[in-house]
Amino acid sequence: MSHISVVEEFSNLVYRIAYQNLMNVADAEDVVQEVFIKLLRHGESFVDKEHLKAWLLRVTINQCRDFRKMAFRKKESSYESLEQFDQSSQEAEENFVLSELQKLPEIDRNIVYLHYYEGYSLCEIAGMLGKSPNAVNVRLVRARKKLKTILSEEGLE
Repeated sequence: MSHISVVEEFSNLVYRIAYQNLMNVADAEDVVQEVFIKLLRHGESFVDKEHLKAWLLRVTINQCRDFRKMAFRKKESSYESLEQFDQSSQEAEENFVLSELQKLPEIDRNIVYLHYYEGYSLCEIAGMLGKSPNAVNVRLVRARKKLKTILSEEGLE
């Protein structure tokens, strides 16, 4: 698979994961760029398309984590880009849920997002994150309970 076709096929997925983690359009775009630069520098080949996809997701999540660690980024508002969109009520509610998702720990947030928004199975997520399927399931159950509590406090249960 050529690098151009990889970018065309996976750039939206990488962007969605980055945006879900950072909640800022410009920061997510920066992460996408860094992920694909890492892909270009990556010397090893991938077994198949799923291996490549898992690698891209893992690198994206790690790149988001590194991006948040940068001291000057901590002072910026993480929700400023949400105000840029004119949305229907369903999109607004979905973005609200995504913003509330940010209150969960990073690993839980990623598991919930990958499962419910990207449609991955628990086994697929376990492979991507280097965890056992049972550990992913336990985290998903706990994250749903935490998210339910957060949403009920906001009156959106």
